Amino acid sequence: MKEEAGRAECGGEALFKDQDFPSDDTSLFSDSSTPIARLQGEITWRRPQEICQLPALFPDNINLGHAKQGLLGDCWFLCACTFLLKSKHLLNKVLPPDQPQWGDSRYRGSFQFRFWQQGHWTEVTIDDRLPCINSTPCFSRCHSPTAFWVALLEKAYAKLHGSYERLWAGQVSEALVDLTGGLAERWSLGESEEEQKPEQDSDQVRRRRLDLDLLYAVKDECALSCSTHSSPGDASELSQYHALTIMEWLDVKTASGSNVRLLRIRNPWGRCCWGGAWTGSGAGWSSVDPASALDLQARVAEGEFWLDETEFLSQFDDVTVGYPISDEGHLKSIYTGQLLTHNHQLAGRWTKGHSAGGSRNSSSYSCNPKFWLKVCETGEVLVSLLQHRKWRNTEKYAQTPLEDSANTTHQHYQAIALHMWKVEKRRFNLSRMLNKPPCASTHCHAYEREVVLHGELEPGYYLLIPSTYQPGAEARFLIRAFSSSPTSLSALKSPAPSLPLTTDGEWETSYFRGSWVEGSTAGGGRNFLSHWQNPCFPFTLSDDSAVTSGVNVRITLHQSRPDTALHPIGFHIYKFPKGESEQLLPRDEDPAASCVPHCYTQDVSLSCCLSPGAYTIVPSTYQPDCSANFILSLARRIHRKVVKSQETLGRTIQEISHISVMQS
Repeated sequence: MKEEAGRAECGGEALFKDQDFPSDDTSLFSDSSTPIARLQGEITWRRPQEICQLPALFPDNINLGHAKQGLLGDCWFLCACTFLLKSKHLLNKVLPPDQPQWGDSRYRGSFQFRFWQQGHWTEVTIDDRLPCINSTPCFSRCHSPTAFWVALLEKAYAKLHGSYERLWAGQVSEALVDLTGGLAERWSLGESEEEQKPEQDSDQVRRRRLDLDLLYAVKDECALSCSTHSSPGDASELSQYHALTIMEWLDVKTASGSNVRLLRIRNPWGRCCWGGAWTGSGAGWSSVDPASALDLQARVAEGEFWLDETEFLSQFDDVTVGYPISDEGHLKSIYTGQLLTHNHQLAGRWTKGHSAGGSRNSSSYSCNPKFWLKVCETGEVLVSLLQHRKWRNTEKYAQTPLEDSANTTHQHYQAIALHMWKVEKRRFNLSRMLNKPPCASTHCHAYEREVVLHGELEPGYYLLIPSTYQPGAEARFLIRAFSSSPTSLSALKSPAPSLPLTTDGEWETSYFRGSWVEGSTAGGGRNFLSHWQNPCFPFTLSDDSAVTSGVNVRITLHQSRPDTALHPIGFHIYKFPKGESEQLLPRDEDPAASCVPHCYTQDVSLSCCLSPGAYTIVPSTYQPDCSANFILSLARRIHRKVVKSQETLGRTIQEISHISVMQS
């Protein structure tokens, strides 16, 4: 039996071997496009007890438990791992405690991890076979050679993504959210970014500039990471796009009585890569009280160094700030230190031709999904828009590319933004509202997985509109709202069609019930040959219906499905050629009128003016074989001579009229 090698370690029972993430090249490489591709054929897989005598998840000295980067370019992930060592409750969430380890009679060679993915915690189980070269782990590991929590966590994260190679290059903010379920923002260390780029819309364009004083309330609780996009002048070892962890920052008095702000930085490579004024015997220490200098220098562990704020701002490009999370699981604001004890989330999607309206530059912007945020009391509110990565399949932990892109830098994400308007009442004119500037926004469309807007909001209703920059760009997304005061979040439904007004003439309304049945009457839109299998509803317009100018027909299609399972629906109106039988559908004719594109809403409506003649309405879902019941209402304007009468409405007729209105 092929699993016999591990029997001696667990009382004769075979150790677990993960068939979904096997110990071979399929788990290492996805397309062999990164430098680790040269390792093919050189890697062997070994369990920790085959690497050292007394393996453990964590070392006795926790400072030796920090991550040390190997041959894989995943410094962004390792910076997020460092934050877990500062927060025991977050570490226990990702790596559930009390799992049997080596030497335990319950040990079976497997470990469970949890990652936050698109709104939920996802469990990932792995075996503990690690990729090695010459019996040494070749990717990330702890500074202690006998501690393995980092190597195992990295393997579980690689499984989630589909391969180790998929971890090459990424954003610290994404890893922080995946490991905490919280929020992270990326702040610039340079000047405001005013230069125009293709993904920018008409709003003011900037990334928030870092001011460490803003973070003072949470300086010891938040996660901080810095990154460089090119080699800094004094950090010749740093290559492009390298991320490092800010372990702490503090203000130190100098001999002259002024303050200097120092930051302690950890390099995931595990070695010092800096030669500034505050390293070793650097000149900076001579300006500080000797006792303070010795204390600060004693804090530096392997791979760490100090620098001052001036050096920091000149050598690094941006900072990622991860929000603190309390022991109870509440997010803490990095702006005020307040606990944001209320939170909500809703999923949505941009669908080409239906709800992918593009930026505010586009005339179709109002087609984007819309959400209500109700604020009950004045308080601090954070709203984030998180899009799903295109290739990730979290259920099977396998990458499945959905589309190719000539732009490899942005192939996984759309450029996204989030805008918010305050509305005085829930019934409002959308076009007029969208012509006003929003009360808050993320300022520009960015190729980020998640964008965040922040504000102190007064009680009332707020309209949220998430958008991609390009119209027709498709993606799934998650809207999240965190607040210090009670709030509610809901998707904005299309308003129910209003009844024809009596001042608009006299109308006659007919109601039809129908259904789309898979394999029978669910024919789909006009793009499909099966379109004519959809139910058809004939009607005629007489001369009396068309003698007045303006709208003379109003049609509404209502699907009977819950909001969470809506089909995109629409309808076409076809006119029968003069002299043709109404039994013969006009398949070769273009529609006389259409209610398209198909939309993910309960109701779609069309008001139009049709000439006298015979017509049929063909309601449909966009795709064939989508089953649902529906109601079709047809209101036709009629022309009658006015009859003068002294009659007054009686009580019974009033009640019947009221019931009619309610049913409509």
